[in-house]
Amino acid sequence: MRILLVGAGGVGDAIAKIAARRDFFELIVVSDYDRSRAERTIAWITEKHGAEAAGRFVAAHVDASSPDSVAGLAREHAVTHVMNAVEPKFVPTIFAGALAAGAGYLDMAMSLSEPHPEEPYALTHVKLGDDQFAQSPDWEKAGQLALVGMGVEPGLSDVFARYASDELFSEIDELGTRDGANLVVRDEAGNEVFAPSFSIWTTIEECLNPPVVWEKDAGWYTTEPFSEPEVFEFPEGIGPVECVNVEHEEVLLMPRWLDANRVTFKYGLGDEFIGVLKTLNLLGLDKTTPLWVRSADGPVEVAPRDVVAAALPDPASIGPRMTGKTCAGVYVTGTGKDGAPRAVYLYHVSDNEWTMAEYEAQCVVWQTALNPVIALELLAGGVWSGVGVLGPEAFPAAPFLELMAKPEAEGGYGQAWGLEERTPV
Repeated sequence: MRILLVGAGGVGDAIAKIAARRDFFELIVVSDYDRSRAERTIAWITEKHGAEAAGRFVAAHVDASSPDSVAGLAREHAVTHVMNAVEPKFVPTIFAGALAAGAGYLDMAMSLSEPHPEEPYALTHVKLGDDQFAQSPDWEKAGQLALVGMGVEPGLSDVFARYASDELFSEIDELGTRDGANLVVRDEAGNEVFAPSFSIWTTIEECLNPPVVWEKDAGWYTTEPFSEPEVFEFPEGIGPVECVNVEHEEVLLMPRWLDANRVTFKYGLGDEFIGVLKTLNLLGLDKTTPLWVRSADGPVEVAPRDVVAAALPDPASIGPRMTGKTCAGVYVTGTGKDGAPRAVYLYHVSDNEWTMAEYEAQCVVWQTALNPVIALELLAGGVWSGVGVLGPEAFPAAPFLELMAKPEAEGGYGQAWGLEERTPV
C-alpha cells in the first residue's frame, strides 16, 4: 500500500506518527500546502523511530483545492490510497483527485451540507455526504473504493453501531452517538482559557448548522441547533455532561446500512462553548462568504470564519496545556439477542497525558487519527474490501475492534474499548 496523506495539521501529523509503528504500508507521502509542516512530522518520526523507519515517508507540497494537484502527486508516487486529513471544505477536490488518479480514498468528514432555504429547522436540503454518495456509480464503474467518515466520530462510532447490530441486539430502538470530555486548557499562569480542541472551522460548521435526526417513520429531518439537551454519564471518571443535538455524519451514515428506529448525534459542548458559538453566529463571524476588509496594504478579501480560526490557538499546539480525557461512543437501546430489553454504551476513551507522552499529540486529534490508520491496515490486508462510496457500517466490525484492542506486542494497537451495560429506560 502506498498512501498520499493530504494535510499535515494536527490530525494528519498524528496519522503519520501512529502509522510509523506499523508495517502494512510501503510509502506515505506526507503532503501539505505548507511543506515545512510535512517535513516537521517526518523529522519527529526520524527522531522517535530512526532513519530507517522515516525512510518510508516523504514530504511534498499539495494544493488541496486542486483536483489536478492531488491527482498529479498521487500519480507521481504511484499511490494506491489517498487519505484526506484536511477540513471538509476540501472534500470535493481531494475526492475528485483520488478518483482521477485511480486510487482508493478515505476521509474523516464528508462533503458539506446546505440548509433548506425555507424551513431549515424542519426539513433537510443538501445533506452531509450527498455529493459523495451521488458519485458512487463512478467509483463502482472504476472499481475503486471511497471509505467516507472513517475518523472517530464519524468512524469508530459507526463501527460500534455495526458491532451492536451484528452481535448485541435483535432489534435496535436508537443508535445515539454521544461525545463528551472533561478537558481543560490553561494558559501559562494556570488560568482556564477558551481553546477548542478541534478545528474551529469544522466545529462552527457542525454546531451551527441545523442538526439532523433520522427516524424510521419520518426519515431525515432537522431541528434547532443545540436541541434536546440531556445529561449523559460518561465513563472512566469523566462523569455527567450535558449533550445537545449537533449536525454530524453518523446520522446520515448509519441508516444506510443498519436497521434502527432512530439515529441521533449529541455532543457535550458546555454552556461557555455554546455561548461563544451563538455570539459568533449573531455577529456573522461564522460565515464563509468573503468580505472586503481594510488593511494597511489596501482592501483584502477574507472569510469571517477564517479570521476566527486564525485568532484561536492551533488545536495541534494546545496539548501541553491540556488535561483530561475525551470519550467517543454510541449508546444503543433496544432488544437484546435474548429477547429482553437492553441498553449499552460502546466507547473509547483517550487520555491527553498518555497521547502527549507517546505521540506529542493532544488526545482529540490523536483519537481521530487512530481509526483511519486501523482501516487502512484492514484494507491493506484484504480484511475490508469493496467498491463505490461506502461508510464504516458497510464492513464487519469485529476485525476492526479486535485489531484495535490487541496489545501492540501481539500486532495490535493496544487500545481497549469499553462496553458498559446501562439500565434500559
